[in-house]
Amino acid sequence: MIVKAKADQLKLLPFTDFTSVTPAIRIQDLNLNWRERDLPERLRTKHVHRLHPYLGKFIPQLVEIFLRKYRPHLVVDPFCGSGTTLVEAVALGINSFGADISEFNCLLTRVKVAEYDVDRLEKEVADILKRSFEESQLRLFEHKAPYAEGSYLEQWFAPKALQELFAYRDLIGNYEYQDVLKIVLSRAARSARLTTHFDLDFPKRPQIGPYQCYKHGRTCRPTETARRFLVRYSNDTVKRIREFACIRKNAEADVVCGDSRQVEFPPCDLVLTSPPYVGLIDYHEQHRYAYELLSLRQNSQAEIGSAAFGNSRKAQQTYLDQIGEVFANIKRSLTRNARLVVIVHDRKNLYPGLAKRLGFKEEVAIHRHVDRRTGRRASDFFESVFVWKA
Repeated sequence: MIVKAKADQLKLLPFTDFTSVTPAIRIQDLNLNWRERDLPERLRTKHVHRLHPYLGKFIPQLVEIFLRKYRPHLVVDPFCGSGTTLVEAVALGINSFGADISEFNCLLTRVKVAEYDVDRLEKEVADILKRSFEESQLRLFEHKAPYAEGSYLEQWFAPKALQELFAYRDLIGNYEYQDVLKIVLSRAARSARLTTHFDLDFPKRPQIGPYQCYKHGRTCRPTETARRFLVRYSNDTVKRIREFACIRKNAEADVVCGDSRQVEFPPCDLVLTSPPYVGLIDYHEQHRYAYELLSLRQNSQAEIGSAAFGNSRKAQQTYLDQIGEVFANIKRSLTRNARLVVIVHDRKNLYPGLAKRLGFKEEVAIHRHVDRRTGRRASDFFESVFVWKA
């Protein structure tokens, strides 16, 4: 059954009573066409969901609806990205398993779903801040040059900012919650780059001098320091992890870094995922600063649908074949009557017929209107939600 966001459907109040969802509810009866006022950004980015910016993630409320409807014993996300599926599963007490080709994505997901002694974490975050600032000031006093670690970092960061980031990074090994500190460092580095304030997502080249800022409506200069960002995101990270600690349940969440065409998945009764879009985002490149700072392994050639591969007809067919390989691989791990929920911005109309080709039964295909984005990318589009049965 295919349900489109028709005019009469859009007249219904958008569904926001997420805790009322039961296995008996019919997804196709819900108005999932949220606007910004229906589901504001502060709710879409609650607690750990905003530990670090990530392009192309789906919203947690949509995940929550399907987890509450199907109540799986174990949910799998073969493109776990920033960890939305796993975070929502932990919040509901559902065991989960995620895989991703990106080392950074897996690091971010593990940080979000981990269990912490939050008081200890808060002390570590405060201590490394204090020590890193003392170390960076000492380097300035001694007129030490920034570390020479490659042209990318030298091009994209002012010398002072680079000293502050390296001073912080070099202390991470002294602490228990090292992965959290790596995420704080990465988030601060993203904001401390030599770029315009309004183009943090897709900066094409370093911004060296003053510029007319669309965000602030005045002439701005690129930042020369990382210190204020380290402070801001340290405090925000502890706050968000503490918020999530109050609602997380006792559930396992495993994350594997690997190609989901070869990953050995555990037996599961629900797959809930948002696959990459074809030819739209370079998933490694969007976090290049993190890869460089943290010396993470690059697996960009194994990405599916990377913007670097384009969106020609040949690229679209390759993408579809590779997506099919992922679901064919995971099919071997599905229990009887398992469901697959696939949420994708299918702008090239590639997914119709894929379920049948792979031996699944398509139960519902919902095309919902997305009109809630903010900022300079505030345009609307349609997103498809496919429910397949094994």
